[in-house]
Amino acid sequence: MATETVRLPPLNALRVFRTVMRRGSFRAAADELRVTPQAVSQQIKLLEDILSVTLFERKGRVIAPTEPAIVLSHFVEAGFAEFTEGIRRVTSATGRNRININVSPYFATRYLMQRLERFRDRLPGADLRMTTMVEMPDFARDEVDASIQWGFGNWTEYDVTLLVQDPKILCCNPDLAALLTTPRDLLGQTLLHPVRSRSLWTRVLRHLAAGDAEEASVIEFHDAATMRRATHSGLGVGLVSRIDALHDIAAGRLVAPFGTEALSDMAEADVPGFYLVLPRAHRRVKTIAAFCDWITSENWAELLDGV
Repeated sequence: MATETVRLPPLNALRVFRTVMRRGSFRAAADELRVTPQAVSQQIKLLEDILSVTLFERKGRVIAPTEPAIVLSHFVEAGFAEFTEGIRRVTSATGRNRININVSPYFATRYLMQRLERFRDRLPGADLRMTTMVEMPDFARDEVDASIQWGFGNWTEYDVTLLVQDPKILCCNPDLAALLTTPRDLLGQTLLHPVRSRSLWTRVLRHLAAGDAEEASVIEFHDAATMRRATHSGLGVGLVSRIDALHDIAAGRLVAPFGTEALSDMAEADVPGFYLVLPRAHRRVKTIAAFCDWITSENWAELLDGV
């Protein structure tokens, strides 16, 4: 969405405003900043003129912040906190080689952990910190440099690279499979959804010419492991990742009622995958760029093909 260009006030004026809000008076702020009260007053007047708002009600030597001042102070405080954190991270001896990554739990366990030593061999001095969350992180707030997300790659505000597709096999337990003769029968069953992509079943049913997913009852799950266990228990029909589905089918825990290749010819745009996602500016940091170069150079599909 387009936004209007905003003229930012001088940083010094914002710094003085922040100090006045914290100390409660021009004189106390002047003492902390080691300037005169007149200099503080001039900076506040400059800020008010630029913003065209009154920030303080003056009653003699007593000042009271206005509502705009209270609102502005929250953002100014957050901004200076971001400045401080940014400076800390680029000047800290340990921070220079640190890489904070957030990884989809499934990708971490099924793919990344098997090959992480390869990255450590390539960049032995890197201090790699990994968290596993399903949700897209707030890169600034959560101090995340790069993330590996499951989905369809539609994070247009970020740098996005497909690492490997995550093809699904339509599965259920053997008892439920006896009730499924044609894909249309799916509409009479409970469909188990991944909460991160409510459109997945819509895409599958469209591919199978089975009807509208809104006609079926659904249960949503936060993560793939829980949905897989629900499929085992007969709670409904699940879309299980190929690696797990073939293992469960071989063990007799699950059945693919329409065959393991029923979804193999889906359009690529309808097949979810695991994507490297990060703010574009992060690639300018040497250690983050090295991680990105490594993880995009690996052939993750080999692990899928080896099933």
